[in-house]
Amino acid sequence: MSFETIERSRVALTKEDFASDQMVKWCPGCGSHAILASLENVFPKIGYKKENFCLVSGIGCASRFPYYVNTYGFHAIHGRANPIATGISVANKQLSVWVISGDGDSLAIGGNHFMHVVRRNVDLNLLLFNNQIYGLTKGQYSPTTPFGRVTKTSPQGTIEEPFSPGDLVLGARGTFFARVVDNNPKLMQEVMFKAAQHNGTSVVEFLQNCVIFNDKTHEAITDRTSAADRQLILQNGERMIFGANRDKGLILGERGLEVVTIGQNGITEEDILVHDVYQNDPGLHLMLSQMTLPDYPVALGVIRSVVAPTYDALMEQQIEDARKTSPIRCVDDLLNSGDTWEI
Repeated sequence: MSFETIERSRVALTKEDFASDQMVKWCPGCGSHAILASLENVFPKIGYKKENFCLVSGIGCASRFPYYVNTYGFHAIHGRANPIATGISVANKQLSVWVISGDGDSLAIGGNHFMHVVRRNVDLNLLLFNNQIYGLTKGQYSPTTPFGRVTKTSPQGTIEEPFSPGDLVLGARGTFFARVVDNNPKLMQEVMFKAAQHNGTSVVEFLQNCVIFNDKTHEAITDRTSAADRQLILQNGERMIFGANRDKGLILGERGLEVVTIGQNGITEEDILVHDVYQNDPGLHLMLSQMTLPDYPVALGVIRSVVAPTYDALMEQQIEDARKTSPIRCVDDLLNSGDTWEI
């Protein structure tokens, strides 16, 4: 169901309308607090009635979200939020479905479901909390834990290369991928609103802090004193410029993306790439999602948002076509079709 066709609230709603009566039980300092506050702020701006939102979660610290938001919610089992959310989305097109999942829940035990919900382009919004650790189960490494990181289950350092959520989404031909940091509420709300507007599977990766088991894991990116030089906040139709003095940017060179300084070596602002979220070819979007420190800034904001048929709409069309052409109109027709006999 498109963004415009879900039923709107007839009265103006506020953040307080979406706050539940449940005590929030995340650790003090956990990035989930800021994400929750941002979601409660953006839901009124989206404008749907409260009963037209549905939150679905798997297992992990993030899975408590449905209890903390005053909407419909479904707490699934580990790694299975995406198939359940698929069923909800397909069954009720008046629901705006939001999946809340962690890097362990969606990329480990739920990796197969994650891949296929993206591939199918089901009309739902997937918020992926990436703190690079299993927090609920006390600190073992996850599929996104950096190589060599010492954790409870890798005392000598991990010997696995980590997943990049952006690579997985774009490799599965995803239609929407965005990345945000948990200490920028304005950007989180802006991106979540754009995710809600997107028809299809929107994936938003949150670079989130786990203050107990993986504190400051994203500090090199999120530190406010250096953020201007280490973050590239993308806006569609605008040049990819960053830096404390707004004098750095990206160009496409012979070996891919290159960081340049405006005013040096003949580089002008007109040479800097313009971001196009709607470009169907995922090549440049993939390069943006793969940028890492220290050679590149980390790309934040909406990286990709392309138009493609949704699983939901295609299935509805199949059902409608079958109704027009099938000789079977009821269960009796079905039971008496094909090879039948009497005993």
